[in-house]
Amino acid sequence: MELMKRTGILSFAFAIAVMAVVVFAIENRPLLAVSRYDEGQTLLVDDPLALSNPPANNEDGQPHTNEQGSDVIWIPEIDARGIIDNDNESVEALRFESGGIATGHLAVPVPPGTLVQAVAIENHYMSEELRIVIAGVDADFFANTVISGNRDGILSGSYTVGTGGVTLNFVLDDIYECVSIMENGYIYIELVPPRMLNEKIIVIDPAHGGSEYGIVANGVNEKDVTLAVAVRLKELLDETDIKVYYTRLFDNNVDEQRRVRIANSTKADMLIRIECDADNDSLLYGTTTVYNSTFFIPRFGSIDLANILEREVVLSIIGNAVGLKPATSGDYVIANAAVPAAAIRIGYLTNAQEAILLQREDYLEKAAAGIFNAIMKAYEFE
Repeated sequence: MELMKRTGILSFAFAIAVMAVVVFAIENRPLLAVSRYDEGQTLLVDDPLALSNPPANNEDGQPHTNEQGSDVIWIPEIDARGIIDNDNESVEALRFESGGIATGHLAVPVPPGTLVQAVAIENHYMSEELRIVIAGVDADFFANTVISGNRDGILSGSYTVGTGGVTLNFVLDDIYECVSIMENGYIYIELVPPRMLNEKIIVIDPAHGGSEYGIVANGVNEKDVTLAVAVRLKELLDETDIKVYYTRLFDNNVDEQRRVRIANSTKADMLIRIECDADNDSLLYGTTTVYNSTFFIPRFGSIDLANILEREVVLSIIGNAVGLKPATSGDYVIANAAVPAAAIRIGYLTNAQEAILLQREDYLEKAAAGIFNAIMKAYEFE
């Protein structure tokens, strides 16, 4: 019930955001789709949204400008987290002006005649970057152009010129959702906290990845099993109204601090980590769920989430319930999450029979279905 209360109080703000989309659609304003990516650059979802407060225009139909003039501010800091280097071209700093367009939104100019279809906005939330790809832009356009408006949340800006267009890269100070619209020669962008737009938020964390193999036993890598379950779980969650952040959907390594940050920053309703287990006793098998025993939330906390996960996954795979365990210092992600958090260990790779099962398509699908059922039950929790 507490979980539903926490999410339910946001319904009014969510309804306002939905109404904004309807209003702009009626006015035939060109909405921009925002593509969300995980750390491995895997496309997650297209989410066309409208600005909640569009900039006002003057009598000539042009955006208002700051009568006090504007000073050009250079933001040369280039963050090293995955900036696109199109065709090995150099990365150039974007220029921002103080004042300029009188709007609460970031105002990115585009060349005259630019169509909505030529613009792609990518929200790389795991690396906390926003990218705008504009096709058909001359190489020197942004060398001679400044970006106006509200820069709150933006640490630095850069651009690269590639074949057929330009990529703008903005390094952000946190995880945001992006709402945007294009009109009067500008792309207007508003960065908003995820909670402002979403009633339900969860984080799915497939353990390990890349050079971090996790448990390796009986010819099976833990990183492969956790990712396979997450991918199948995504297929189920895509059909719901839940906003889901995945720490990875690709065979890449994400540091544990960043996994924790995404859960805490988005104020997720729950963090579910997918793991496997191991033991010196090769006969031991079954499902174990680890929970955060130090972070207490009344009515619905980590132990409640763990209990639901253990029950639903065991029922789905028709498995053996080993039980619940409090997180230790070695369970960094679960131990440091400031939201209800639990890690479901779906089987022992050190058990030869269970290792075989964890490579079977039907078994992985059942494990994903069990986690999905647990999520649905958690939102019904009383």
